[in-house]
Amino acid sequence: MFIVAVAAAALGYGVMNLLMAATPIAMAQCEHPFSAAAFVLEWHVLGMYVPSFFTGSLIRRFDALPVMTTGLILNLGCVAFALSGTSLMHFTGALFLLGVGWNFLYIGGSTLLGRAHRPEERTTAQGAMDTCVYATMTVTSFSSGALVTSGGWQSMNLGSLVPLALLGVALAWLALQLRRAENATATTGG
Repeated sequence: MFIVAVAAAALGYGVMNLLMAATPIAMAQCEHPFSAAAFVLEWHVLGMYVPSFFTGSLIRRFDALPVMTTGLILNLGCVAFALSGTSLMHFTGALFLLGVGWNFLYIGGSTLLGRAHRPEERTTAQGAMDTCVYATMTVTSFSSGALVTSGGWQSMNLGSLVPLALLGVALAWLALQLRRAENATATTGG
């Protein structure tokens, strides 16, 4: 569970930070005014933090894995939206979906992290996860401008499918492990 929690946090944060940091540059390349970029980022930040009021309730009701899978799907929706056009609506919709998807992945991953460790181990595990997240954020922050100016917004979004695919594999692996554990418990009657 630790690896999937870290993967969800680091890969989700990485894709979010890469696309978020590149958005103002991409919008300038598409000749949108600075005020439009500010508007898009406002909606992105709302997408990142407003769901926090109910993400915990969703996790309690449906569990972390389905919420994280929804976060992954929202991130894929972000890429699809971004690839379908460069109007203000496309940037706004893509970045809003990216924000909500990040929220579901990060809070779900943090929940998994807490479940995977005893209370006395949680601060060390959280520190390890934070180190991975901040290292990923550093790389994506420094590379986003170069990637969008050299490859373009479309290429950057297509490239973000790679870490999202890795995250999908990690979530599928965790689902398989949890199903095997449930079957083993049901078989042994425990």
